[in-house]
Order: sequence, then C-alpha cells, then structure tokens
Amino acid sequence: MKKLTVEDITPKGKRILMRVDFNVPLEGGKVANDQRIKAALPTITHILDSGGKLILMSHLGRPKGQKVPGMSLKPCVPVLSSLIGKEVAFVDDCLGAAVEAVVGRLSDGEVLLLENLRYYNEETENDPEFAAKLARLGDIYVNDAFGTAHRAHASTEGVTHYFKQCAAGYLMMKELAYLGSVMENPEAPFIAILGGAKISGKIEVITNLLPKVHKIIIGGGMTYTFLKALGLEIGDSLLEEDKVDFAKDLLEKGAEKIELPADCVVSDLLNFEARRIGQLKEVDIDSIPAGWVGVDIGSKSVEKFRDILMRAKTVVWNGPMGVFEIQDTAKGTYAIADILAETTAKGATTVIGGGDSASAVRKAGVADKVSHVSTGGGASLEFIEGKILPGVAALTDK
Repeated sequence: MKKLTVEDITPKGKRILMRVDFNVPLEGGKVANDQRIKAALPTITHILDSGGKLILMSHLGRPKGQKVPGMSLKPCVPVLSSLIGKEVAFVDDCLGAAVEAVVGRLSDGEVLLLENLRYYNEETENDPEFAAKLARLGDIYVNDAFGTAHRAHASTEGVTHYFKQCAAGYLMMKELAYLGSVMENPEAPFIAILGGAKISGKIEVITNLLPKVHKIIIGGGMTYTFLKALGLEIGDSLLEEDKVDFAKDLLEKGAEKIELPADCVVSDLLNFEARRIGQLKEVDIDSIPAGWVGVDIGSKSVEKFRDILMRAKTVVWNGPMGVFEIQDTAKGTYAIADILAETTAKGATTVIGGGDSASAVRKAGVADKVSHVSTGGGASLEFIEGKILPGVAALTDK
C-alpha cells in the first residue's frame, strides 16, 4: 500500500468521516443480507476503540436524487448496532446544519450513520459544493468502500480535496492487497476464469490478462460468440455479431492460452424474464442443434476445467458459467466454485471478483474456502482491466 491507511492516523478525539458500502438488499424494510456491513467491521471497531467520533456515509440503491423511503439506510442501524454491541445514531439527511449539530454532539467512541447519499444527484455528479459540505462533518477521511472505488463521486473522490489526511480502511487495504498481488506478482501457473453474458463487457479484461496468464477459461454467454468465430453452429444462443472478428483475433493471438468449453447444456426454451427453462440436454460444442440455446457448461467441460484448475497456483474468477439466475442452469457455475475450494485447499491463491461470482461461491457454501471474495464487482473488474480507481487514487500518498 503506497497510500495512507487507517493504521497511519490517530482517530482519538477526531471526527472520522468514513465512506462505507452499505448498499445492502432490503426485504420488507429489513436488511436481507448483512455481508457488506460485516465487511466494514474491522475498520469501524478500530476507529471506535481508538476513541474516534465516527460518521458513516453510504448510498443504497439508485434513488436518482429523490428521497425514496424504501431506499433509506435506517434499516442498517439495528444490524450494525447488534454487530458492534453499541448504539448507532442515525440522522435522516447527509449534510446541512441539522446534521452538523448531531455530529457536534458526538462523544469519543460514538458512531453516527448518515442518510442515503444518493438522495442528492450532486453525489453522483461529484459536485464540489456538495463534497465540501460533506467534508465539513469530519477532520479525517477514511474510505472503506472498495465497491464504489471505481466511481469518481462526491463521497469517494470530491470530498478528498478538503482533507489533509485521506486513508484507506482495512477492507480497502485487503482488496488492493489481493487484487494487486494477483495482477502484479502472481505465482504460476496463473489461470483466469471469465464468464458472463457478453464479450463486450470483458474486452479490456481479456486484453490485459492475456500476456500475464497461463490459461484463460471461457464460460457463460460469451462462449457462443467464440464458437461462432470458429464457424460452429450455435443455434439460438447469445451472439454478439459485431464481436465475432474480435473473438477470432483473440483465438489466434491466444491459441495456446484460451480454453473453451468441451460441451454445453442446451435448452429448447429460455424465458429469462420469467425464469423459465425448457427441456435440457448436454451436447458437444460442435453439435448444438438449430433453434436450441446454450445455457450452461456441460460435465465434460467441468472435468476439462478441473484438470487445468487443479494445477493452478493463482486463480482469478469473474462471471458465471451459465444462466446462473435459474437453478437448473447454475450447476456449471457451482461446480467451478467447488473446484476453486479444492484448489485453494491445495495451496493456490483464489480471488473471486465480486458480482455473480461472489454470489456463486456464497450459494455453493464455499465463500470461506477460497482466498478472497471481492466486495466490488465493477471495481474489481476495472482493477483487473488495469484501470486506475478514482477512489483509491484520491487517497493521501504515504
């Protein structure tokens, strides 16, 4: 870490304005999954134990500048209170005189959660005046919201211009340590697994990874554009017509490195919106019937990928292997999750790049059996693409 960290600051008696990622799912007005709140606990407890006055800020959902009651952060209060074993104060705004008055009454070791930052459009617009008003609430700024580090918003980038000390929290440090070691100094063989619907979302990832990896395993909807580039019949499977030439070029450049599935699961019906699937069967990739849709990797592919992954020393995974949202077509994705748990047990470093992949390892029950599950899908993807994350770049250099 070349940036200032939470260990380099002295919180005692200071107002610590901390950006967290409490963008949690809500059901019936309650937090349905507290994973993101738990992820911020090491930094929260460190600051409170050090006598800091902690002011937490986050967004939740996309209220688009409106005060949407169903997107309030208030349901996070009882969850955080029970996790840290002390009362958490809440205020129904994130800036202004009333908020400043509440902050002014905080004692050392107390914590306040502000209302949803995205109730204001100025947050996502990175409005300097809005950022300055947020900055008035603290003496030191801490960013522990890796999941939003790829966005130059008022609470992640703009606010840093008004502080002498801007530090990374423990979660941010952990994310950068794992992703940094994978991208800068991976132990060989280094294998990347890329899935998801489209090649277009992974062009820069593939381009950046190809020179660094031993193998790239391809799965998910993007598989079928690669198969089309090989001149194979893909039936009614997902196709990006304008990316066929790019896929062909990649297959030539990375002939020794790119590993496509050996077979796939196909269906005669896929209604994604209704989560409905028709008859399923496994076919080799050169035998996809006309009119059928590829929906998952098959058992031969799972074995092929297992052979590659069991020899790996470093693995990074981003994107599911099939239509992961439907139980019957999520089997390939779960199989990869299980294989990665085995690979980790053998001593490999396995990094799961957030989003659906993170959800997959959790649903497969192996989240604690891999090295690191990223809390930021978009942020980890941009990091792997080799992009600079504005929320990290804005922190104070050591």
